[in-house]
Amino acid sequence: MLPDEPRQSADRSSEGGQPGCYRHPRTPTGISCTRCERPICPQCMVAAAVGFQCPECVGEGHAGARRATTRFGGAPTPDGGLVTRVLVGINLVVWVLAAYVLNPRLGEIWSLASAGRAHPGGPYGVADGPAQWYRLLTATFLHLQWWHVGLNMLVLLWLGPPLEEALGRLRYLALYLLAGLGGSTFAFLVAGDWMNSVGASGAVFGLIGATIVMQLRNRGPLAPALAFLVFNLVVTFSRPNVDWRAHIGGLVIGGLAALGLMFAPRERRGLVQGLAVAGALAVEAAMLLAGMALYGA
Repeated sequence: MLPDEPRQSADRSSEGGQPGCYRHPRTPTGISCTRCERPICPQCMVAAAVGFQCPECVGEGHAGARRATTRFGGAPTPDGGLVTRVLVGINLVVWVLAAYVLNPRLGEIWSLASAGRAHPGGPYGVADGPAQWYRLLTATFLHLQWWHVGLNMLVLLWLGPPLEEALGRLRYLALYLLAGLGGSTFAFLVAGDWMNSVGASGAVFGLIGATIVMQLRNRGPLAPALAFLVFNLVVTFSRPNVDWRAHIGGLVIGGLAALGLMFAPRERRGLVQGLAVAGALAVEAAMLLAGMALYGA
């Protein structure tokens, strides 16, 4: 903005001796912008805390204002549970397809199946190579029994919205997917010679770990989250046919990712959070490659 603009605008007198608006020179006005002092007519003036401002000064003020964020740097939204409900919807649709429409075909091609070199006919599934690694993600959306998908989705609906509201949609989705992949890659590393696993439990355990981290960060009550974790661990290790490896992998990766997302310093939040996500992906890639070295083609 040129310093002599107000004087130049004031020289353009209109009828009655009053200066013309800087945007509408033929419109006389006795009001000036409180920031730049240019004459402004009623059509251009914008009410401010003191007096009126011109549209350009109002725009500059908005551009310099700090963008509102969630507790941990995400974009605030009026609906804090949208991603959670979308995830629940995807899991339910896949369950219906797997249980009633495409059964058993979808279960065969989406499950976390793996048979290593020691198995006759192997390697198969994840151990067969990169073309089958998609199973690490698709298995986290696949359920075959109604009670399995029902329990996982109830926990997701309980834990998801508070985390989504605090992190923002993108960070929350990244946390959920990282936890699910963490459960899958750890399960493959431990049992990739012969395994078949399905379910969102790894991602859900990751949300349990993230909830504990959030309570630590906010100095909130830890007892309910810890009790819920202990209960689920007891169920995990006391019942047969429960893939404890996916649960532990999701819990650890989800908790570690949440530490980076929630304890990142404000002045370097974007960098630290990006490194936390990249670090979790690097750990998962390392587990996958180690599993391939043990069992793969």
